[in-house]
Amino acid sequence: MDKRTFIKLFAATTVSPLVARFSGWAETGKLKNWAGNLEYSTDRIFAATSLEQVQDYVRKEKKLKVLGTHHCFNTIADSKDGFLSLKPMDKVVAIDGAKKTVTVEAGITYGQLCPYLDRQGFALHNLASLPHISVAGACTTATHGSGEKNGNLSTAVSGLELVTASGDVLNLSRERDGEQFLGWVVGLGAVGVITKVRLDIQPTFQMRQYVYENMPLRELTVNFDAIESSAYSVSIFTDWQKQRINELWIKTRMGSGQEFHAAPEFFGAKLATRNLHPIAELSAENCTEQMGVPGSWYERLPHFRMGFTPSAGKELQSEYFVPRQHAIEAILAVERLHERVGPHLMITEIRAIAADKLWMSPCYEQSCVTIHFTWKPDWPAVSQLLPVIERELAPFQARPHWGKLFTISPAVLKGIYKKMPAFIEVSRKYDPDGKFRNEFLNRNIFG
Repeated sequence: MDKRTFIKLFAATTVSPLVARFSGWAETGKLKNWAGNLEYSTDRIFAATSLEQVQDYVRKEKKLKVLGTHHCFNTIADSKDGFLSLKPMDKVVAIDGAKKTVTVEAGITYGQLCPYLDRQGFALHNLASLPHISVAGACTTATHGSGEKNGNLSTAVSGLELVTASGDVLNLSRERDGEQFLGWVVGLGAVGVITKVRLDIQPTFQMRQYVYENMPLRELTVNFDAIESSAYSVSIFTDWQKQRINELWIKTRMGSGQEFHAAPEFFGAKLATRNLHPIAELSAENCTEQMGVPGSWYERLPHFRMGFTPSAGKELQSEYFVPRQHAIEAILAVERLHERVGPHLMITEIRAIAADKLWMSPCYEQSCVTIHFTWKPDWPAVSQLLPVIERELAPFQARPHWGKLFTISPAVLKGIYKKMPAFIEVSRKYDPDGKFRNEFLNRNIFG
């Protein structure tokens, strides 16, 4: 079955509203992640409604994990013992207009926070491709959006309230705690339970979004820097077939003095005449508005609308961060695998992200380009492909996304994260018995 036929058949069975798919968990009695590829190892969940309840639960449990919005494709958040859910703790605590910060409880999602911020006249610097994810979960795994001058979502974090393994409350801030703070932000669920997050904000702004189709691959390789610097956020979609870029999503910030002015053609690509989905065979109903229609920042930075299925829904995902200077070499390395990748792929997205100083961020001390794969839900096939792709990207010391599927060995991870020893030391100081560790963390970091 070719990709087009598969996607059409799959789309016919996909329910659009996200909540409708989630209701399936109750019917099966099994707790799964949002894409359905991962069944968690326990259904024992305690939902906390206050800081005191979090402290009490942490104190009495020998092992636990915090389970956010179920978006990770691997077992980084899995537990055989018990889950702590902070979903009921989803309030905005305070906005400080003078210092330009907002403090929120850990259970809040970007879909909840962003409209509220906008009504107050503020914005975040960037968003991921979907707004359904929790702020705390996204930041602790270094989730990102796009834009060569935009750091990942974690770079907006300026303060944290955490409950440590002893049940004590620890308050950290960028200003006061310096280097130690940089080790806690991308904590991977290993250093404590995040209960509040303070984020940097800025005045609200408007954006336009344009989509171009069918850019020759050669144009991308020759003009990569010009394409990535053309707008506030740029996403490049390809299925690695026919030496082409299927779609180019350009998100431009209005009133910035550096607006993208959409011409009928852009480096050989043609301006789309209708709204599109990144997977062209799927309906654009789930996607944010395109065609240059002005809209608020939170209605244009994501690819997908809140309340609708992001991406394809039932899928697998993997993603690799390569240093910006090796972007073209890495892209061409994957392109050479197009015959092997094509039958199992829905779409690949390529994005640029600014460097940061967060210890366990894939962008630590290096600007990156990410190569993201949305796969058909066939793990046996994908599990055979990932080592092949990883071998091609190994010369560039590619770092995997912490919340997606990869097979890179723990030894390699230790070699490409120079702050990992310091991170392990901090984690063991505050969690000496490994209360927050699980098989994923023990294998890939603490093993």
